Amino acid sequence: MGALVKPALLLLLWQSVWALDIPLEVRQPPTIIKQSLKEHIVDPKDTMVIECEAKGNPHPIFSWRRNGKYFNVARDSQVSMRRRSGTLDISAWNNPEQYEAEYQCIASNQYGSAYSNKIRLQLYRAPVWPREIIEPVVVSAGLPLVLSCDPPPGPPKPETYWMSSCSYARPFNWPIQTAFPTMQPVRQDRRVSMGENGDLYFSNVLVNDSAADYCCNARFPYKNVIQQKMPVVVKVLTTRTIAEAAPTWLSPKGSSSSKLVLQGEELLLECIAAGMPTPRITWTKNGENLVVTSRMKVKHFNKMIQIPKASFEDAGEYVCTAANKINYIEHTITIRVKAAPFWLEKPTDLVLAPEENGRLVCRSDGAPRPTISWFINGEPIETATPQPNRQVSGDTLNLRSVTALDTAIYQCNASNQYGYLFANALVNVLHATPRILSARNELMKVTEGSRTFLDCRYFGSPVPELRWSKLGQGNIEGNRFKTHSNGTLEMRRILMDDQGTYLCVVNNIAGRDEIQVRIEVKEPTVIVTKPQNMKVIRGSDVRFECGVKADITTPVTTTWMKDKKTVNIGWRMSLDESNLVITNVNRGDEGNYTCLIKSELDQKSASARLMVMDRPDPPTNLELSDPYERTVRISWVPGDSNHSPIKEYLVQYDDDDWLPGKWKNLSTYPGSLNSVILHLIPFTYYEFRVIAISEIGMSRPSRHSMRFQSSGAPPDVVPKNLKGVGTWRNNMEISWEPLMYREWNGPHLKYLVWWRRRDSREEWKNATTKWLKYYIYDADTFTPYDLKVQAVNDFGLGPESPVVTGYSGEDRPLTAPLNPRVSDIESTQVTVHWDPVTRNTIMGELKEYKVYYWRDSSQLRWLRVNRAMKSIAFPNNDPDPSGVITGLFPYSNYKMYIVVANNRYEGPPTNNIFFSTTEGVPSVPRSFRIQQRHLDSIYVDWDVPAEPNGVITGYSLKYQTVNTTRGEELQSEEFPPNVTSFSVRRYDRYTRYRFSVAARTMIGIGEWHTEESPHYTTEIYAQDQVDISTQGWFIGIMCAVALIVLILLIVCFIKRSRGGKYPVREKKDISLEPVDDKDQEGSFDYRIARVSTLPYPRREEERGLQRGQLSMEAMIKHSDSDDSLVDYGEGGEIPFNEDGSFIGQYTGNRRDVRELDFGGSLELHSPMNTIYSLA
Repeated sequence: MGALVKPALLLLLWQSVWALDIPLEVRQPPTIIKQSLKEHIVDPKDTMVIECEAKGNPHPIFSWRRNGKYFNVARDSQVSMRRRSGTLDISAWNNPEQYEAEYQCIASNQYGSAYSNKIRLQLYRAPVWPREIIEPVVVSAGLPLVLSCDPPPGPPKPETYWMSSCSYARPFNWPIQTAFPTMQPVRQDRRVSMGENGDLYFSNVLVNDSAADYCCNARFPYKNVIQQKMPVVVKVLTTRTIAEAAPTWLSPKGSSSSKLVLQGEELLLECIAAGMPTPRITWTKNGENLVVTSRMKVKHFNKMIQIPKASFEDAGEYVCTAANKINYIEHTITIRVKAAPFWLEKPTDLVLAPEENGRLVCRSDGAPRPTISWFINGEPIETATPQPNRQVSGDTLNLRSVTALDTAIYQCNASNQYGYLFANALVNVLHATPRILSARNELMKVTEGSRTFLDCRYFGSPVPELRWSKLGQGNIEGNRFKTHSNGTLEMRRILMDDQGTYLCVVNNIAGRDEIQVRIEVKEPTVIVTKPQNMKVIRGSDVRFECGVKADITTPVTTTWMKDKKTVNIGWRMSLDESNLVITNVNRGDEGNYTCLIKSELDQKSASARLMVMDRPDPPTNLELSDPYERTVRISWVPGDSNHSPIKEYLVQYDDDDWLPGKWKNLSTYPGSLNSVILHLIPFTYYEFRVIAISEIGMSRPSRHSMRFQSSGAPPDVVPKNLKGVGTWRNNMEISWEPLMYREWNGPHLKYLVWWRRRDSREEWKNATTKWLKYYIYDADTFTPYDLKVQAVNDFGLGPESPVVTGYSGEDRPLTAPLNPRVSDIESTQVTVHWDPVTRNTIMGELKEYKVYYWRDSSQLRWLRVNRAMKSIAFPNNDPDPSGVITGLFPYSNYKMYIVVANNRYEGPPTNNIFFSTTEGVPSVPRSFRIQQRHLDSIYVDWDVPAEPNGVITGYSLKYQTVNTTRGEELQSEEFPPNVTSFSVRRYDRYTRYRFSVAARTMIGIGEWHTEESPHYTTEIYAQDQVDISTQGWFIGIMCAVALIVLILLIVCFIKRSRGGKYPVREKKDISLEPVDDKDQEGSFDYRIARVSTLPYPRREEERGLQRGQLSMEAMIKHSDSDDSLVDYGEGGEIPFNEDGSFIGQYTGNRRDVRELDFGGSLELHSPMNTIYSLA
């Protein structure tokens, strides 16, 4: 029903403005129906069109005025007027500027003249910035800066914006050289912003502002053309410290200003201040804090107040205050609001019958109040022919007892100094029979409970009477029905009983007319199950219910809308009857979903909101402000929380100049904050980014902030690991660990080294170096010094390190330890003693006493020993020093000497000391072997131990079976030192033994060697002794082989007796190789299979036959029968075939059978040799 109601309602509203719709076939004055705008901009390169269309009966004739004077279109060859229209086409190929003027169109016929608005024609000119070389702007850090834009004026007024990194090639004297820049908008913040006039204002300049150039861009809306001004480079002069400055005004200047704005136009209030730190802007109006309403927009970080449509309540005194920690300033802006004329009641057309009365009202307002002027057919009413029935009373024109002479076009003009209003109103005096203009016999289908309009537009003069009735029931009565002045019948809350035929009748003294309209009433469409609002996590499935009940005679369609756009049904979004199912919901699915049920009569809808909880959106618009040497303030605009509150923000930084992109965590802050102070390292380049964190997860990182360098400061860190060590006897090397680059806090880092003799009254000496070592020369040997160091850069000295003690260089000790001696001599260790040396003879710090010793010989004269020297250190400072040497070999003779050592040198050695270790237990016997020399016994033997460690007195042998169940006890045998073998009889062929053998000395038994005998079986041994010639399987194979050989020989002889030829080789040097079974001439290549003598299975035997085949020629050459050819070679006889052919030229050199490769499987002692010789 809604689709039918809307057109009818619009029709009703339109007819409430126009009293009557005059049919065009009725005579009438002209009416302007189309005209160009008052401010008309055209491109002279194209055909310039000024529109003017009108209707009337008779059809009107058009004429034009230019600058208030008649414009003769026919005499201008560059101007033409369209047929049956007043529209002008101007093709100004010559001097188009002459057509810039004010035009007015006049449409006339015999009943009057209608005038258009005054149309001001303006030519569009291509905006061009002058080509100029703009010198770099040099400014000191902390000072304000204004970059002017000054775009071409238009028309219309251009839109300006600023970009950075605008040029691809820069002069070499520009501070930044970038081959391929990326243009991007200048990021505006509290410090940097664009003014109303298009200039770019810097409240204070930072070093980072010189990172790119700047260019002003202007977009001209008429052609959507963008023009770019030549780039300008800002060169910032850096200083150690940036001076703070109180606020001063950049725009507007001074302490007060005023503005005049027209009602409905845009009002901009702007205050931009310079200062260091950046000032903050606040606003008041008429002495009170400014209340920001929905009609206002606060822009550019409170520096601009925008009111899109000004009204009289916006007038007043606005005071903007700029303040920082140094001072504050104020500026007063007085706003005056005026108004161009605007309509309160516009005059409307009148159709009157003779002798009727009429009234035209031209009511308007403005500031100042406009002046009303009346015109008849374009002529001032004061100079027109006076009519006694016409009277002007201010903004009202009264007509009494009208006649045909009163038919005309009346114009109303309301103007003041800021503009004008102009309107045409026709008065048509005529006598016309009533007629109904609406469609006849119309059928309307409506739904129960709805509202509808039955149209019955009519015309007649005098105005006819109108009456609605229902056939069979008479006139329509009741508060549910209303008849409007234009003839439309409004029916509210339609019932089923309202179905039927309705009659509209109009009549006046001239006649009568009527139409019928039939109404059918249907049951309304109802949504019985409405979709519900949902809040789900991304990735879930959603189902929106939408149950429908409708009239059975009216088909309905279901359409789902998302944010007023039709949902595309696909694999993720599907319909289940009228229900919508969404699987794997994502962020893009969030929105308002509407179930739209349509029929031919009405439509119903029900909506529900889907909220998708997801990770937060990343923060945007990162801004850095209030920079100091160790802190900076970062602010951001929070991203969408996506229905999960933000718990905290994580700020990350990147300070790596060499490998950017390695982000590190700086700190976390509560989710309620969007501006925090960051603690930084001085003199470091930083980039920051912010991550929002909620219960769902972490957002994507924000775009990184601009590159920022913190100010320098003296170093904070003390160089670590300070020490002084002598590298020569009369110097000292002072060294320390370097400060990391992040710890420099400023440029040109150096180190200030201090030293003096300890426990002396001498003054501290110092030196500055950029290295990590400093040397002191001409020092006494091993003298203590007090040392300290501090870092220094261009900003000052860092803290001093704690005082440490260092020593100058050491010299070689002068004496050897006295009275070296040994005690507690054992087989593997000995205790060494010596007397300590005096402190003054060490020539440095006592580091250790070192004993050098070596094994000189064994007490067994036949045993060779290794005389390699070893050493052991004893850092012993006791009055009676001693040490234990371990790891000695027993029963050996040793030599040793002792030296004293400082950190650099060893002193002279003592005399050699001799000592011998006592006897010990031997090591394991060498070369233990287990052998089976007979089927029923196992034989073992061994050699003397590698280290007897004394006199061998004998050997012990233990053995026991390991694979029997009889549980035999462990057997032991003792042997004298000259017996190193033993034999044991096995119980059966499967018995295995475990043997353990060890050597003995007078001290005791040595280390045991244990080994198990391998798996010896009598089958393997007996198998080698079996005579295979007596085996049945071998006899069968030999018979089969002999039969096959015999058959092959018979076939060969038959072939030769018939003159057959063997295949010959084409080349002389090719060795004999197996060939195909049949060559091109049909000859055969006879092959003899090799028969293995081992008992392989049948398949293995066949494989062996295939691998071991040899050519028949090789077999014949192998035999020494009388039929073989005489051996040939160099210097031998030349063999011939039976037919006299020379065989040698085909077969190549003969090879002996011993040279043939039989694959390693053909043995000469095989019985097959006998068979081959028989062949």
